Amino acid sequence: MTQQFVLAPQPTMKRVADLGGPDFYPTPEWATHVLADNEKFEGDIWECACGDGAMAEVLKKNGNSVIASDLYDRGYGDAGIDFRSENRLVDNIITNPPFHSAEEFVHAGLRQCTGKLALLLRLAFLESAGRQKSIFSKTPPSSVWIFSERITFYPSGAVRKGSGTTAYAWYVWDHNYDGPTQLKWLPTGYKSKFS
Repeated sequence: MTQQFVLAPQPTMKRVADLGGPDFYPTPEWATHVLADNEKFEGDIWECACGDGAMAEVLKKNGNSVIASDLYDRGYGDAGIDFRSENRLVDNIITNPPFHSAEEFVHAGLRQCTGKLALLLRLAFLESAGRQKSIFSKTPPSSVWIFSERITFYPSGAVRKGSGTTAYAWYVWDHNYDGPTQLKWLPTGYKSKFS
């Protein structure tokens, strides 16, 4: 059996952002536009892992009042705010949480918003017996919006080449919704329009 090696730069296969602070994978602008056009948010929005403000700025352009914070200082919003241990109450929360803290962000987000919580997570977040017991059987999302176009996350400052191999979705919990989780597909065309 022969081995073949791919020597060209490849998009990251594993996102472990913010374990020590230096890793940073900004959310592409189009990924926020597609959410804002398909899911309506009434009231203020807290972007609690705001990074460089890419997501917050898109939400502001859509006419939303946005509070922005992050655990690390990336030059935007209030720095040093650990969302997981905050006790702030807001209308809505929209963010792309660090992968290693996704479950904690679900629990903290549901506790700290009165309207909708929208988290950009891997589609595979639906898997896991632990999450089924701790999240989905108790507080299932109202909607899971699956990306029809693949998102590629690049470390800050990296050359953008290729395409990612991981499927993502917007998971939305709505405190005012009473019904089963709705599985939906986001429309195409946003990636080319906003990239």
